[in-house]
Amino acid sequence: MIDRWGALVGRRALAVLLIGVLLTLGAGAFGAGVFDSLSQGGFDDASSESARELDAEREAFGNRGIDVVAIYAAEDGDLSADDPAFRAAVEEVVAGIPADAVASVVPYYETPPEAGLVSDDGSHAQVLISLAGDTQDDFLVSYDRVAAVLDAPEASGLETSLAGAYAVYNDVNEITSDDLKRAELISLPIVVLLALLIFGSAVAALMPAMVGVIAMLGALAVVRVIAEFTEVSIFSVNVISLLGIGLAIDYALFVISRFREELALQPLDEPDAASIAIRRTMATAGRTVLFSGLTVAAAMASLLIFPQAFLRSMGYGGIAAVIVAMLAALTILPAVLRLLGRRVDAGRLPWRRHRSLAPADGGRWAALAHAVMRRPVLVVVVTSAALLAIASPFLGAKWGSVDHRVLPEDAPAHQAAIVLEEEFGAEVSTAQLLLRGTDPADVAAYTESVREVPGVLDVVPVAEADGTTLLRASWDGNSQTEASQELVRDLREVQPASGEVLVGGLTAETVDLVASVASHLPWMGLIVVGVMLVLLFVAFGSVVLPVKAVVMNLFSITASFGVVTWIFSDGNLADTLGFAPQGFLDATNPILMLAILFGLSMDYEVFLLSRVREEWDRSHDNDRAVAAGVQKTGRIITSAALLLGVVIGAFGTSGIVFMKMLGVGMLVALLIDATVVRALLVPATMKLLGRWNWYAPGPLARWWDRHGFREEGDPEPAREGRADAPVPV
Repeated sequence: MIDRWGALVGRRALAVLLIGVLLTLGAGAFGAGVFDSLSQGGFDDASSESARELDAEREAFGNRGIDVVAIYAAEDGDLSADDPAFRAAVEEVVAGIPADAVASVVPYYETPPEAGLVSDDGSHAQVLISLAGDTQDDFLVSYDRVAAVLDAPEASGLETSLAGAYAVYNDVNEITSDDLKRAELISLPIVVLLALLIFGSAVAALMPAMVGVIAMLGALAVVRVIAEFTEVSIFSVNVISLLGIGLAIDYALFVISRFREELALQPLDEPDAASIAIRRTMATAGRTVLFSGLTVAAAMASLLIFPQAFLRSMGYGGIAAVIVAMLAALTILPAVLRLLGRRVDAGRLPWRRHRSLAPADGGRWAALAHAVMRRPVLVVVVTSAALLAIASPFLGAKWGSVDHRVLPEDAPAHQAAIVLEEEFGAEVSTAQLLLRGTDPADVAAYTESVREVPGVLDVVPVAEADGTTLLRASWDGNSQTEASQELVRDLREVQPASGEVLVGGLTAETVDLVASVASHLPWMGLIVVGVMLVLLFVAFGSVVLPVKAVVMNLFSITASFGVVTWIFSDGNLADTLGFAPQGFLDATNPILMLAILFGLSMDYEVFLLSRVREEWDRSHDNDRAVAAGVQKTGRIITSAALLLGVVIGAFGTSGIVFMKMLGVGMLVALLIDATVVRALLVPATMKLLGRWNWYAPGPLARWWDRHGFREEGDPEPAREGRADAPVPV
């Protein structure tokens, strides 16, 4: 199939290119409007207890949660909350809040002193706001309207700070958008420069960036279509940029390198050299790109089983980015290469010299592989032990969700949270307790039982109507700590004598998020591993290599988990990387890392095993095949990892902690996978397995012989070509 497609591109390159350009232009125009279709929420599970509590609370009383805390203070310190001018300025602000954007507004001057909305010295005062809406996205829209009018009048001399969950979400969205633009501005020029050094020619160096731009434009158009039918988070754009550019670079590098290799083997007087080279490139590197794209897409598809729209959106964006990058690398790129022919090396750097082709199992990378295969047991034991030691901090990982500490310390919502703690005392967390069908006497007894839960400071009534009662329990400490999460679990153990109770609030949402992730994670793992095993069997005709590939990937992924735990949960290198430690990991980040890294790790595994399989089919010599595969892919995979590392590293500069964690974790996994795993573990394990590398039970082996997706065409094309042909990267 791929061989026939390569032949078609060879014959109709211009038509393929023109169709591809028209589709790209159309996708770019259509995808430009995607941002108006994306949601800013999507972090909750509609079936969780906290979500059901919030729905029932809104139905009975409207929203009574404290979504925004507006803090007012005199700039010069002369005014206090008791002064008429201070109160008049705040009253003016409150009067200007759009009534349809809020469910309730509680200013400090309408509450008793014991409510604690005025600081002890009277310098700061709070206004508590509950937003209107039915979904998180509605709340963010309401927040935008409310925040626009909350600043105190300039003449009043008051400063305004906005704290609370939706102030944090708003800052996260704004900073993430800025970080995305900066990451692209940083990464793309560096990628082009490095590609110039890697390829040695200006024309070839522009190809990866071209495919990356096409991948982004096409993926945005696909996501806009998806957003017409389901909720898609704005954060999907981040994964589109990361995977779209990153994988496009990888795929372009694989295809261009193989094309130059095949072209160099054709005689200079061969008039159809470019067509022959493209046909061979598609049958080899094209096949690799196809299977790599399918494996990465399968890994991202595993995110679709999660109920949180945020995680599903990452799946949508990832699948779109991977598929479009793969298609661009199999259509537009080979068409351009076919039309360029030997001009792909135009603009060659003057100091780049041609070198003779090395033997398949010769060279530095092959020498390393042979050295590893001389002591495979030692290499496997030492390397595995080292990677497991790096992964060990992950065993003590603690879990939480977003709070103000994910923001840079100079972010407005982070600064406002610090003001709250400094002026109004240590942080207090709350839970909403909604009782339905409970007798009044049982409500009183239940309230007393909740007060007796260790750690609870107080339980106060909030509202009551038609047999439904809303209480609010409070306790000292941050809402995301393990102690707070355990306290919510204890609250849920307390049940009224009649009716039912639902426990909600920020901490309850985190408890439900962690539980939801834990319950869906095994299914995600089964989906990813199952699909990988099937695809790799179809690609290589072995039931052993797919299992080995999964195990190899787990080594690099768990090692990266250990590093991010050591840094972001334990707080090491916090000053160097510029973030405030949270003491836990965001529960969704390892899930995203698992999906993305499993796909990316398979990218290099498929590329390496493809070249090993080529040599195995020629020689049936396991050591020679492994050494040849490592030699032929060594420079290419190293170059691909370097370019992809630039893209990922740019995301590591984000001011948002969970984006920084994603960038750092992926960079660590990429480096481990492209070096330790590929150069040490893979050759060592394949040496130990020997011929078992290619084992499949009789029925499966016979099926693969008839239907397997093996490489097509002459396995030894034009080997009598130029002996002094330049060595392509």
